[in-house]
Amino acid sequence: MIKPIILGKTENTPEVILDKENSVFQISGRSIVENAHEFYAPILSWLKEYFKNPNNSTELVLNLDYLNSSSSLQIMKMIFLFEHNKNDSINLKITWKYDSEDEMSKERGEELMHSTSIKFELEGFENEEFEEFDFQF
Repeated sequence: MIKPIILGKTENTPEVILDKENSVFQISGRSIVENAHEFYAPILSWLKEYFKNPNNSTELVLNLDYLNSSSSLQIMKMIFLFEHNKNDSINLKITWKYDSEDEMSKERGEELMHSTSIKFELEGFENEEFEEFDFQF
């Protein structure tokens, strides 16, 4: 059995959960890693190993509120890895979650969606971060 990767998010790195046994594949938070290649190398290696014996269904959830260009490249490598391992025996899906008020994040998801033939969904959400405050002037 392939061991899960679970990384807590930091100010510059996203939370990463890759857990085959529980079918959880998600990356969320900010990815402004100075050396994105170094950070994502073990994640890409894990995915390569995973695809040797994948679950029948795999959904990668990407909920990245910001990523720099070098992180974007690594995310594209992940998407291409999914693309490369696409076949009729497994159901692959990528979900791009974004704050519905963040047009740039939505556009980035659309760009990624158009770069692959994997089932790819955009899922906007309402950011409730400021709703607890009553702004009265």
